[in-house]
Amino acid sequence: MAENSGDAITTSTPFLQDTEAAEKNDGGDRPKEPWKGELVKSIVYSGLDAIVTSFSLISSISAGRLSSVDVLVLGFANLVADGISMGMGDYVSSNTEQDVAAKERLVTEWDVTNRRRRQEQSLLDRYRALGMNHEDATMVVNIFSKYGDIMVEEKMVQNGILSPEEGEKPWKSGLVTFGAFLLFGSAPILSFIVLIPFTQNDTLKFIGACVMSALALAALGIAKAKIAGQNYALSVAGTLFNGAIAGFAAYVIGWGLRNVAGLEEE
Repeated sequence: MAENSGDAITTSTPFLQDTEAAEKNDGGDRPKEPWKGELVKSIVYSGLDAIVTSFSLISSISAGRLSSVDVLVLGFANLVADGISMGMGDYVSSNTEQDVAAKERLVTEWDVTNRRRRQEQSLLDRYRALGMNHEDATMVVNIFSKYGDIMVEEKMVQNGILSPEEGEKPWKSGLVTFGAFLLFGSAPILSFIVLIPFTQNDTLKFIGACVMSALALAALGIAKAKIAGQNYALSVAGTLFNGAIAGFAAYVIGWGLRNVAGLEEE
C-alpha cells in the first residue's frame, strides 16, 4: 500500500535490502550448502565404480591364484578400458540431456506462444497445488504472462528440465569422469607395484590391495559426506560396505570357478 505525503511516496511493503539485517538471526544458524554441479556427481559415481571394479578384479584374480603380473596387466588394461567407456558414456549422456533440453525449450516456446491460455492454466493449477490461494495464484500467472521468456522458464522448471545453457559442458563431464576413474581405480593396483621390491608373496600383495582399497573408499566416503553435508561415519561406512560386498562376491566366484567348477591348471 502506498501513501502520499506532499511529494514523498512511502510504501508499507519493505524493500528486500531493508529486511536483510532482520533475517540474519531468524531460525538460528543457516545450514551449510552442499557443493553443487554435475562434476560432483561424475567424481563420486566414477570414483566409487572404479575402486569397486578394480578391487573386484583383483579379488577374483587372487582367488584364482594367478600371479602379480596377471594382476597388473589385467588390472591396468581393464582400468583404462573402463575409464574410457565411463568417460565416453558420461559425455554422450550429458550431451543427450542438453539436446533434449534444447528440444523441450523449443516445444515450450511454441506452446507459450500458441497455447498461452492452456499454459497459464497449467501454471495456475501448479501454484494452487503448492498452497497458493486462487487470487494470489491468478495474480502471479497474470504477471508472468506479460513476459514470455519468464513464462517459458517457469514451464521448463515445472517439467523438471534444466535450461540447455545450465550445467557443465559434456566434454568436461566426460573428462572428469575418465580422470576420476583412473585416479581412484589405480589405488587397489598400486599396492602390487609398491610391494614388489619388498616381497614376492602374492597373499601379502592382495592384503595390501585390500588396505589401499579401504583407504580409497574411506576417502571417497569422506568427500561424499563433505559434498552432500552428510554424516561422515555413515558415508564412510556405506562406501566401505559397498566395496566389501563387491570384493567378497568376486573372490568367492573366482575361488569357486577354480576349485569347484574344475577350472584348475593341469
